[in-house]
Amino acid sequence: MPRPTGRVLTLLELLQSGGTRTVAELADRLGVEGRTVRRYVDQLIDLDVPVESVRGRYGGYRLGPGYRLPPLMLSDDEALAVLLGLVAGRRAGLTTTQQTASETASAKIRRVLPKHIARRLDTLLESLAFTDRPAEFDTPDSGVLLTVADAVRHHRPVSIRYTDRDGRRSERTLHAYGIVAHGGRWYVTGEDAGIGEERTFRLDRIADARTLPGSFEAPVGPGPAQRVLSGFAAAEYRHQVTVRIHGTVEQIRARLPAGLASLEEHESAAGEDRATERWLRVELRVERLDWLPPVLASLDRPFVIERPDELRDLVAALADRLTSYARRA
Repeated sequence: MPRPTGRVLTLLELLQSGGTRTVAELADRLGVEGRTVRRYVDQLIDLDVPVESVRGRYGGYRLGPGYRLPPLMLSDDEALAVLLGLVAGRRAGLTTTQQTASETASAKIRRVLPKHIARRLDTLLESLAFTDRPAEFDTPDSGVLLTVADAVRHHRPVSIRYTDRDGRRSERTLHAYGIVAHGGRWYVTGEDAGIGEERTFRLDRIADARTLPGSFEAPVGPGPAQRVLSGFAAAEYRHQVTVRIHGTVEQIRARLPAGLASLEEHESAAGEDRATERWLRVELRVERLDWLPPVLASLDRPFVIERPDELRDLVAALADRLTSYARRA
């Protein structure tokens, strides 16, 4: 038979699952009488756990809001899922500037894991490989992120202080349509009310955000994620690149996703689908060209560079280096 302390912890776990639990339900789950359930509830209240009593026909007990997070009761699988989520979030750069919060949260959960679960986690992390190397990401301020999210949800204008990529600072009023995580960064897309045009802003470049009075109507049409990707594809950059590649849409998109490049049919027969190999014109706008030759080589598909000439020179230089490497004894 479980000890009283164990049943108190089980009661807390039941209440944490949400909703109101009747005394009869709790008594049945714990295998005790109703007056014992009330005694256990009193013990939780003595431990500063905010348990509320709900009166009425369907009354019982529920967890109320408190000044601090009540103790969490996680199953082994739930704890493992949370830890893996923290690892993946740090790897993808989807954290706020409070990066230590993710690390301390992981440490707290790992410290209380049973040894056999901790070993399972260590085994998984040792066996896990990533296809890309971890990078240093510019992460947003948590206060800015939450303020903008609230403005999105309630369709409220928000004032932001923004620094663009050239270091120019400005204060703008934004009608924020949504927040988008893309390529390890956070973005907010919406209408810049000062100029009446849609814009996408990096959240890590917003120094301050405050909600303003009033409201706005979000437009119909593409969602925030599609608006961000379309904005990237149409943005002005230093180099305009056009390459014809012979392959399938899937092959090309594996190395040049929609956020980087637009695709256009160059030569195809009627009725061909995405899995059919054909010539496709790929257009990109980029700040630098040095990363493109290895990407084109990794496609392992025939390609023709239409512009710029500088890219042809870089591809030729890469080919010469690879040839020299292959000839070394």
